[in-house]
Amino acid sequence: MSVRKLKPTTPGQRFKVVNGFDAITTDKPEKSLLEPIKRSGGRNNTGKMTMQYIGGGHKRKYRVIDFKRDKVDIPAKVKTIEYDPNRSAFIALLVYADGEKRYIIAQAGLEVGQTLMSGDMVKPNVGNTLPLSNMPMGSTISCVELRPEQGAVMVRSAGSFAQLVAKEGKYVTIKLPSGEIRMVLGTCKATIGVVSNSDHQLLVAGKAGRTRWLGRRPRVRATVKNPVDHPMGGGEAKATGGHPRSKNGIPAKGFRTRSKTKSSNKHIVERRKK
Repeated sequence: MSVRKLKPTTPGQRFKVVNGFDAITTDKPEKSLLEPIKRSGGRNNTGKMTMQYIGGGHKRKYRVIDFKRDKVDIPAKVKTIEYDPNRSAFIALLVYADGEKRYIIAQAGLEVGQTLMSGDMVKPNVGNTLPLSNMPMGSTISCVELRPEQGAVMVRSAGSFAQLVAKEGKYVTIKLPSGEIRMVLGTCKATIGVVSNSDHQLLVAGKAGRTRWLGRRPRVRATVKNPVDHPMGGGEAKATGGHPRSKNGIPAKGFRTRSKTKSSNKHIVERRKK
């Protein structure tokens, strides 16, 4: 994986840093695993804008990703490593021994022709999926389930990984990318390895237009709005805007929004760092 810094032939390219796409092996996705995406432009069923700064962007097709990895003990070969416009990580196309094709989140180091497995007793190799309780201590993992058979919901973005730090009874303790340490049932599955495309954090858009291509509209600072539009708006000249808060009045910058009575609080060993 690498990044490319472009020559400043135009103002928009002066600071632009793009992905080298060294790991990508094809630019044609598997048609049977594509689905259309319906876009709302941030509006609800009555046409009212309920989310700000959403709209436009390049047309996309959704790649159906197998987050459950529930084809147990059936070997699969990596056919291609592909770009996915809907996420920061790369994806890998698996072809199983029975002929079925599925996309998965690609781990760093996956190569075309490599054989992957999912199951209780598979080897803890990069790209293999197995229950947390069957993994060696200190394993670097990604695509982690929060509840058994739910499918991976945590540690899925480019370059992220968690670490298995302890096992106790039916629970295992993992350290998440945020710094939070929490307990998860040992029957939950995870994939060995770090998520691919770790260079994603080094990219620089270079111009406002690239952000528009991603479907994000210009974001306006709260303090320059009118009082009718935001709690921090209004006032003469450069007013401070009072305490930082969202459009709905919920305090920001350090205000904790997690419920103190949430049932899963008992599974959090240590909160994430501020």
